[in-house]
Amino acid sequence: MHKQTVQYLIGGIFSLIIAMGIGRFSYTVILPYMQETVEFSRSTAGYLATSNYLGYLIGAIVAGRLTLENKRIPFLQIGLIISILTTAFMGFTDNVVLWYILRFISGVVSAFIFVVIASLVLDQLASSSKMHLSGFFYSGVGVGIALSAIIVSPIQAIYHWNGTWIALALFCILLFGIIVLFIKPIRPSEQQRIHEPTTSKRTPPKKWMKWLMMSYSLEGLGYIVTGTFIVSIARESTSFNGDAAFVWFVVGIAAIPSCFVWSKLAQQYGYVKTLFVSMIVQAVGIILPAFATNTITLYASAFIFGATFMGITTVSTTLARHITPINSHKILGYLTAGYAFGQMIGPSIAGKLANITNSYHYALISAAVVVAIGAFCLIGGLKYETHETVTSPVSK
Repeated sequence: MHKQTVQYLIGGIFSLIIAMGIGRFSYTVILPYMQETVEFSRSTAGYLATSNYLGYLIGAIVAGRLTLENKRIPFLQIGLIISILTTAFMGFTDNVVLWYILRFISGVVSAFIFVVIASLVLDQLASSSKMHLSGFFYSGVGVGIALSAIIVSPIQAIYHWNGTWIALALFCILLFGIIVLFIKPIRPSEQQRIHEPTTSKRTPPKKWMKWLMMSYSLEGLGYIVTGTFIVSIARESTSFNGDAAFVWFVVGIAAIPSCFVWSKLAQQYGYVKTLFVSMIVQAVGIILPAFATNTITLYASAFIFGATFMGITTVSTTLARHITPINSHKILGYLTAGYAFGQMIGPSIAGKLANITNSYHYALISAAVVVAIGAFCLIGGLKYETHETVTSPVSK
């Protein structure tokens, strides 16, 4: 494999660890310790999450509208620096208003980084005919989640919740140094002609993108209910005998290989078909705790959730790039914006429903139904993945 491709993969994984695994998702693990010390309400915790999701939505929209061209790498580096700073500053204050601002900024840059690094890495993989390795790149989110689930508790025991934020930021600085070394502009003399991966399956035309965007937006609306509340559900359940924090670790561990697995399945069976199956599987995982919140169902739900949510992102974004290979950061930005809008409103709707019913039962059922509807939005794209399809997607 070309050295530049390997470096881009590693740099991409580290970028996702900084922006997503730590900058975005470590909040889920540190939150209980913050609440114990600072003593703020669940509604405040929810609003902090919402401010991050709102920032994520705006970041995705901005990334989709900007004409980055050859400026992607400096924009990436600036975004990573801001992400690290917002992580560190969370530990320097206990002012809730400042937390809102920091979580909002963190959300903006995490979406921006995700879109920019995804376009950089996917373009590099395409230029070296290695698009099937996109799953390795997206595993960075799962690695970051698993790392935060493992290291937060021991660090917190020594340095408390605020020291934990700072320690995570210092770790991110080390990763940032490697990213700067590995993600460098490709000289024109080294730039290879971009090849799309060879596949026996057809790619849907550009006009079909609206269905992918609708499906992915519904995925954002549904998946985030489990992503936000599964640890709380475990903590509040009287029939759960494990460690609630370990539930989040299971999510991260399951997410690490999932991107590669779903990517390989998409290569073999078709992206639309694989996306449909993965969303149906996820819907089953989401609904499990609605029937029982014992140890088995919660761990099973966490595993299925981890094994699908980043896999769905991998397949969706890779498919979007196949459909629109030119200016890929724009379509990835719009796709991510729809996803971000769904995940922004999902927790508040689910939280209100849980308060009204005094249970997460109906919130989980609703989330599973939303994801299933998103899967069925893809049905029309299956016909493009058959050999009998004669219309060339390039001509659309």
